Amino acid sequence: MMKTKIFVIAGLFLGIGGVSWGQISPINTSKAGAGSNAPYVEGPVWTLTMIKTKTGLSDDYIKQITGTVKPVYDEEKKQKIILDYKILNGEASNPQDFNILILIEYPNWAAFDSLRDKMDPIVEKVMGSEEQRRDTAVKRLDIREILGTKTMREITLK
Repeated sequence: MMKTKIFVIAGLFLGIGGVSWGQISPINTSKAGAGSNAPYVEGPVWTLTMIKTKTGLSDDYIKQITGTVKPVYDEEKKQKIILDYKILNGEASNPQDFNILILIEYPNWAAFDSLRDKMDPIVEKVMGSEEQRRDTAVKRLDIREILGTKTMREITLK
């Protein structure tokens, strides 16, 4: 039972932002650019959350996140916590593949510093108390599975 609660809470946070609430391991945050030998210029940082909905339920999932996750992202964008977000919907390439991809664009790695302090008030305002958010997450377990989350830096080739 405790493992289920932990999974539900983790799933809620991943579904909301696809963001790791813990510390991000130190990664080279210097700009690879003019003075660098790198063949690219570093850009913003993206989190990608890969979601697999149960057959025929992708529209139900999208309706759910339209009322909960979208207002959170819109407020984060308004407050300049994130630069943008995108949701891609398509066919899974095999039974183990995702069919929805949520992308959230952050200006840089430093944007993750104290991110939870910035996001918690927004999430609580839009999605309610911790108990309400947990109930929403439990309902989502019936229609989707989060296959994974990645955080990656966008690069532009020189």
